[in-house]
Order: sequence, then C-alpha cells, then structure tokens
Amino acid sequence: MRPPVPPFDETTAPVKVQAAEDAWNTKDPERVAAAYTPDSVWRNRSQFITGRAAIIEFLTAKWEHEQDYALRKSLWGFRGNRMAVRFQYEWHDQAGKWWRSYGNELWEFDTQGYMSRREASINDLAISADQRRIFGPRPAEHRGQPLPLE
Repeated sequence: MRPPVPPFDETTAPVKVQAAEDAWNTKDPERVAAAYTPDSVWRNRSQFITGRAAIIEFLTAKWEHEQDYALRKSLWGFRGNRMAVRFQYEWHDQAGKWWRSYGNELWEFDTQGYMSRREASINDLAISADQRRIFGPRPAEHRGQPLPLE
C-alpha cells in the first residue's frame, strides 16, 4: 500500500499532493516512479509514456535537461480516486536560461494508493534569474500555501 489511499478526503488529498511534490523535488527517477503502478500511463505534454521503466527513462532525461529543477504543487480538487493538481516549477537549461513551467495534472489512483494515470499539460515561460521564486524543496512553514497565478 502507498497511503494515503482513495477515496480521498479533505485531510488525505493534500497529504498525497505534498508527498508527490516532495518526491519530485528529490529528482530521483526511481523514487518518483515507485509511486506509480507498474503499468501506469502518462501523457506529459505531447509524450505518451507507459510503465515504470519508461517513467524512469523519461524523468532521467527530463532532469538532465531541466537543471536546478524546483517544484510546487497545489491541490485543485478531488473526488473518489481522482485529483486535479496545479503546479509550477523553475529550472534552467544548459545555456543557463531560466524558465518557469506552469501546468495542470489529472491523477487517477488504484485502490492501493499508486497512481495509475497521469495527464499533464505544461507551458513554459522564460524568466530572468531575478524573477525566480522557487528555490529548492518547499520549507515546512510554506506548506499548504496557494500558488500565485503568475
């Protein structure tokens, strides 16, 4: 089991979202992939990915490209075994150019609490280094704070 498990409620849904944020901020593809079912299916932008091995391969390449990656997630809504999540993350490319990526994810979980489906829509905005606002994992005192629109 990978608690919390569905059906989610007002207490367990935010816990699941924070756990995902914490895992992704490790930038450890194997740790992140462990939260998904072995046959999990993803749509990430225009890519379609199936299974943990493909997730690990995808995330390894992602974090080689998206350097100094730092993420924030925010619960948008939930019902039963599904969630809608907003997120923002910042990173720079190999040339040193900074980006903020904005997106929405739809998540579906199995009865054991593993994510079986993830659909992500993401847009990238070029930013200057002085516009950055996400520096590493979220400090404990900032947990639960909403994400700004911009």
